[in-house]
Amino acid sequence: MGQEQSLDASTSFTESLRLAAGEQWDRVVKHKFTTELASGEIDREVLKRYLIQDHRFLDAFVILLASMIAHCRTLEDRIPGCQFIAVITGAENTYFERAFVQLGCSDAEQRNAIPNAGATDGFINLMKGAASSGSLGEMLAVLVVCEWSYGTWGELVLAGTKREDFVCYEWVDLHSGEDFRTLVVYLRGLLDKEAGFMRDEEKETVKAKFLEAVSLEEQFFNDAYNAA
Repeated sequence: MGQEQSLDASTSFTESLRLAAGEQWDRVVKHKFTTELASGEIDREVLKRYLIQDHRFLDAFVILLASMIAHCRTLEDRIPGCQFIAVITGAENTYFERAFVQLGCSDAEQRNAIPNAGATDGFINLMKGAASSGSLGEMLAVLVVCEWSYGTWGELVLAGTKREDFVCYEWVDLHSGEDFRTLVVYLRGLLDKEAGFMRDEEKETVKAKFLEAVSLEEQFFNDAYNAA
């Protein structure tokens, strides 16, 4: 009830979605993984499990992002998305390759022998489902959760991040700073604008995708601490 009372005419659609996620959103952006990563004290086996699984759905994420770009309503709306896809397939993918060497898991065949975690399968299905839905709102709902939640925790831990091991601090850097804040504003702005074209039932579908993505984000962090 408290969350509902906080909504008014000035509340954006994306902010209303975040409020609907409630305490689960807070658990995601304040998860112990983020603080342990920033401090450099995270168990490297936890980090290894996390990165192997995160890299596992990179392809699905690129498919989703490319689909979002294709469904944008104007060239102006597409350009920042194109720039972001270059970061994902460039600097971020290179980080994964270097991190796998550092963590002793550079052999792709050995990594591929590791089964998907539950949240990994969940994200792959969610991303590919949104990409094939034809709904720009559904695509953006998933993308907004991924980038807004990461941008939030990235900013929270940035100031205290230790600069000793690149596998820790570069993952923080990839999800914080002015460029990443601009990306989050861009994605939220697209979804807020798209909400103006949605019927009520479409908004409910988008909300469901948003909340599913938030739930998967929490599960994904938790999965990293659970050895197979």
